[in-house]
Amino acid sequence: MSLIAAALKPRSILVATDFSEASEKALHYSLALARFYGSKFCLAHVVSSLGLTMAGPGAIAACEEAVSREAADLKNSLIQTGAFTGIPHKFIVRQGELWPELREIIRQESADLLVVGTHGRHSIAKLFFGSIAEQIFRQADCPVLTFGPHTDGRSWFGMSSTHRTFLFATDFGPASLHGLPHAIAAANQFGAKLAFLSIVPAAPSSTGERLTAWQADARRRTLQRLAELADDAGLDTRPELYAEFKSRRPVREQILETADKLRADLIIMGLHDSAYTGVISHLDLATTYEVVCDANCPVLTVSCHSGYALRPQTTEVTASPWSEADVIRSHGFGVKW
Repeated sequence: MSLIAAALKPRSILVATDFSEASEKALHYSLALARFYGSKFCLAHVVSSLGLTMAGPGAIAACEEAVSREAADLKNSLIQTGAFTGIPHKFIVRQGELWPELREIIRQESADLLVVGTHGRHSIAKLFFGSIAEQIFRQADCPVLTFGPHTDGRSWFGMSSTHRTFLFATDFGPASLHGLPHAIAAANQFGAKLAFLSIVPAAPSSTGERLTAWQADARRRTLQRLAELADDAGLDTRPELYAEFKSRRPVREQILETADKLRADLIIMGLHDSAYTGVISHLDLATTYEVVCDANCPVLTVSCHSGYALRPQTTEVTASPWSEADVIRSHGFGVKW
């Protein structure tokens, strides 16, 4: 399990901020994470050239000066409150195109974790929207931890509670499984229960006994595959396994509904590349972005450019280790060890 041992141990945490309320939430969580891991903390703001170039160099210079003052005020405030005590820290302000500049900062600071706050889909966000979201999700060389507008104030580190729950959503594709080592590592590091979720593709056009038989077989096979992942995980806390049938509702609603039922403290998702052509995927960029924007907890995304992939077992298991009594639950189907 050397892959898991290497996962999610950030030596350098980078927080991208636009000094908004959404970014403030990400900032405070990041400081707590830096303290937990003993990481270096770096806060970065990019003064976007979008819209300022036409206004001339004077407008760009004035904006940079204002942002530098705001960054200095924030830094002084954090120092005075003791938030930086014992944490190596650095503030960076640059001007240019957001993602190219941010990507360069990630490389220069050797960031192992990028933390961002998003305003959501229905507002004009300076930091995180549209094509920028796609670039960050797909091209970041490190995992991305995102705090959406609905993220509540619960912290899943530094708590005495033993009821933390992390949700790992997968479709068993290789890109999806890039997130698994981080999910396992996080669950063990924070003493959380890890819940595995997979959305079963829609049933073929059939009714009656044929449909019932198909659903039973699909459920068994999906839980079998989830059980194989869980068996190999080396988790300190017993996991839960969930197989939900795809319905007419968007997949993100099913993921979020499961997260809400479990009161999940963190959602982990491996992100598929646009060139991915394997089995049918429900974890594409659009679904991931919608989960990020609507989740009540932070979301950790791991792209194929970052992380360590665990491959599923290739040996076919013909008999399910679970009985029907074990797998039937009142809401969806799941296994609780």
